[in-house]
Amino acid sequence: MKIHSYLLLSLLLLTACSSSEEPREHLLQGAWVLAKVEYPMGGVETFPVQDMRPLRIYEGDSMMLQCSLTRTASAMVVHQPYLQSNITLINKGGGEYLYLEDDDPRPLTMQDDTTMTIQRNGILYTWHRADEIADEWGEEISAIILSNSQEEETHRFVLSAKERTQANVIHVLIYSTIFCVLLILLIAHIALNNRREKFRLQLQLQQIREEHDERPQPIRNAIERIENEYFSSQDYQTLQRRIATGLRLKEDDWSSIEEQMKKVYPGFTSQLRMLYPMSELEYQTSLLIKLRIAPTDIAAVLSRDVSTISTVRSRLYKKVFGRKGGAREWDDFILSMGA
Repeated sequence: MKIHSYLLLSLLLLTACSSSEEPREHLLQGAWVLAKVEYPMGGVETFPVQDMRPLRIYEGDSMMLQCSLTRTASAMVVHQPYLQSNITLINKGGGEYLYLEDDDPRPLTMQDDTTMTIQRNGILYTWHRADEIADEWGEEISAIILSNSQEEETHRFVLSAKERTQANVIHVLIYSTIFCVLLILLIAHIALNNRREKFRLQLQLQQIREEHDERPQPIRNAIERIENEYFSSQDYQTLQRRIATGLRLKEDDWSSIEEQMKKVYPGFTSQLRMLYPMSELEYQTSLLIKLRIAPTDIAAVLSRDVSTISTVRSRLYKKVFGRKGGAREWDDFILSMGA
């Protein structure tokens, strides 16, 4: 069955729809919130998390979008989404940079990957990275700023956490529905293929039975004479002796057996191949059955247990006929083919 491969492919297609974390290519990329302002005369202004805080979103190291942000228990409120600036970042070494905002140069210091300080007119502005805001609301906030950057009036936008949750639920439902539809289609496809294969097998078996039952008596007599001549021939006796010693047959031996089979039973090997996509063990077991080799000798020459050979024969009967059957029933079917 290929159902496991189909399911794996479906899962891979669905997971490909979800975004994966990518390494940060630019120093300033992402969202930053203003944490502290230090004035030259010693005054310090802080911005607690629950209060309105300036927010900057950097797109690479070339554009900066700014607004003010208030986080509540159920929403994110965007105030004054008006500022959009072109920036340039020049590395001076040692964590020191020259930061040009619309060609206005300002010293910038990276204290670490999460904290930076920008100096303007002697005032130090300390910004903290806010990846959680960028991950959850970055696209919506950027779209608001870009769409209102030319407006002179102050606007206020509310991004509802409830709406975001509902949107996530809708996305989950959409992906689940797609997966279920794909699964149903795959199951239907597999069931249809199985039905076609079963119908093909039935036609093949019917053809074999009709060929056997409708064969004229003179042809039956001729086949029986050829069989008797072969089973009393020196080639067959040599094969019997070699198998009786328990020596494993080589590839040349199997080729020789197939050639002999074609002489005695011209259509047998082709009919056997068409019945079912057999493994090498199943095919070789069936050939030896046709040659009247005892199951114990088959097990010895194929280096398998007798119980394994019995299981192979029973399994083949079930695969071909679609119902349970014993090893002996498979043997009888093989012996009737081409005879």
